[in-house]
Amino acid sequence: MGSVDGGTLLEWIDKVAYAAAAQWSGRYCVTAYVGNIHLERPLAVGELVELHANLVHTGRTSMHILVTVYSTDPTRVKPVQSAQCLTILVAVDDERRPVMVTPWTPTAALEVQRNRQARDRIAVRAQIEAAMAGQRYTSAGTAASTTLRFLAAPTDINWGGRVHGGRIMRWIDEAAYVCGAGWARQQVLTSYFGGIRFYRPIMIGHVVEVTARLLHTGPRSMHMSVHMTATATDSDEPDLAAHGLAVVVALEEDGRARPVRQWVPVSAEDRALDAHARHLIELRSVVEPFTAADAVPLDAEPRHFRLPAPR
Repeated sequence: MGSVDGGTLLEWIDKVAYAAAAQWSGRYCVTAYVGNIHLERPLAVGELVELHANLVHTGRTSMHILVTVYSTDPTRVKPVQSAQCLTILVAVDDERRPVMVTPWTPTAALEVQRNRQARDRIAVRAQIEAAMAGQRYTSAGTAASTTLRFLAAPTDINWGGRVHGGRIMRWIDEAAYVCGAGWARQQVLTSYFGGIRFYRPIMIGHVVEVTARLLHTGPRSMHMSVHMTATATDSDEPDLAAHGLAVVVALEEDGRARPVRQWVPVSAEDRALDAHARHLIELRSVVEPFTAADAVPLDAEPRHFRLPAPR
């Protein structure tokens, strides 16, 4: 479609957030939660993309990292903000047990404001997690769904020996894409991710199943709940590894979202999940966006390829 898919963007976000958390803690870190990611505009192929990660809050063992995505045509002078995302990582020891991190204290005015906004999100995040965990997904549901099934390969593993969070989020995006494209009967693009929670690590050789299920349709959007399970090859019991929400849209040729076929709930479970999706929309609406910087950081301006100005 000529633009960067959501899974690739999520992998980039996971990498830069990990780098920031590891630098602060001096430890190996694991991704625990990825919050609201709203892609303000598609990233076109050929654009210069830069991601900046800033610590905005520390818990006892966790670090809340705000990742800001900037992008621009390389011929332009100023990049623009394309997305922001809050990622929570936990520092662990060699036995993968959580360890305490050095507390961080904001000093600059922007840091103080973002720290407050991060702390305000804790209660809302707990409500979103509880709402998502309390839903039932059974064969009584009649909505469109898609399941991808494969083995976790050595190329999916990070230096910690487990499938890294960015790859898991890519799989979530791919399942949502297949389900959304099947419903819309055309190519789609993910415009929003939310409430991505990681429960268990995935190892090489695990049988991975990713199921995306349509919950709700808006005038131009399709809301998908995506569950991922992992099963060891010597076990018959799948374990929930990750769960998240994705919103996909079908695009016109000019890049604007187009109307989509509306889904009508049929069963009691359908109606409950449709109401659940609407509830999540309400919860997200009360979340205060993180304050943007007054200007793009100086090191975000793509100067390294520019010719010197004529004398």
